[in-house]
Amino acid sequence: MLRRLWLLFAQATTVGLAALFIVATLRPEWLRGAPPVVSAPLTGSVAIQQVALSDSANRGNVATSYADAARRAMGAVVSVYSSKDVRRSRGDDGRSDRYFGGRAHPSERSFNLGSGVIATGDGYVLTNNHVIEAAEQIAVKLPDGREVDAQLVGADPESDLAVLKVNLTNLPAITFGRSEALRVGDVVLAIGNPFELGQTVTMGIVSALGRNDLRINPYENFIQTDAAINQGNSGGALIDASGTLVGINSAIFSRTGDSVGIGFAIPTSIVTQVMDQLIKTGKVTRGYFGVEPDDVTPELAEMLKLPEAKGVVVRGVQRSAPAGKAGVEPLDIILTINGQPVLNTPGMLSQIAQLAPGSVAKVKVLRKGREAEFDVTVGERPPPRATDR
Repeated sequence: MLRRLWLLFAQATTVGLAALFIVATLRPEWLRGAPPVVSAPLTGSVAIQQVALSDSANRGNVATSYADAARRAMGAVVSVYSSKDVRRSRGDDGRSDRYFGGRAHPSERSFNLGSGVIATGDGYVLTNNHVIEAAEQIAVKLPDGREVDAQLVGADPESDLAVLKVNLTNLPAITFGRSEALRVGDVVLAIGNPFELGQTVTMGIVSALGRNDLRINPYENFIQTDAAINQGNSGGALIDASGTLVGINSAIFSRTGDSVGIGFAIPTSIVTQVMDQLIKTGKVTRGYFGVEPDDVTPELAEMLKLPEAKGVVVRGVQRSAPAGKAGVEPLDIILTINGQPVLNTPGMLSQIAQLAPGSVAKVKVLRKGREAEFDVTVGERPPPRATDR
């Protein structure tokens, strides 16, 4: 009797395990709790896998709303207005005499609209440098309708960031997120004041990370997004799905000037460093090697008999500059800086810029087929010339 019961138990267990194996192989979604699917006839004998009609009615509960994320950040996003005098010499466009009574140096007021982000509760506001560049008056309008004058703390044209200060306290400061943790495909929201319509939230995803060589700024490491960014959004917030700041909206790619779904934001990994320096010293200090770099192309790799086209070639080096003093020479291929791979010229410039002047960087190069390593004492990058801006 016991032997018969044991055989029945063993057979039942075997059948159950076999059934579980079949389900896990052919219908794994049943085990994950995913919506069940049924075979649905399409045309003729063709069938597709489709969510059951009974489950489709409840799919509204699965969709995510980003209202909470937007609400957390909207109170910290402001509008930024700047103005300056624009002077013209007589005869510039034929209108000076008509509108300014023939004065030798007529002038008119030029206004610029952008957005900003409240970084601290005691009144520091982030925006883009191009929003306030050369401005004589700057005003900030808060979401609650208050409009106050703002003073420029410091600006960095090379990253297109600026810090303003308003004489207010207990402001709703934004929470900074970690742009380093972003992934392509993550949902992001852009908040700003496009075309002075008022505060606006648009949604998209992270389309790409680490965009550079766009020739927008000397130092580029942009987050690319398809969240709509238009005129007036510059300096506004790019936030993640939890409502934390991951970037400052800065530019778009467009042949018409309107949003086509290719926007760029400065990641918080750069924003926090620049903001800290601007608040402390009013300027940004960057590392400097004193080399003239260029990307290694397949043609150059072939000419120099390199195994592959990677790294950055030194076209020229200043003998009195840090790299020259350390022994780096023209035609050296820079492979790594402090162990980090050097992929292209914009990336290398960003790597050098983040080094502290006075620190020692270990630079590995390829010279005539052999690797060599140099200790480069990092210098301070000279301020950009007006033409560089």
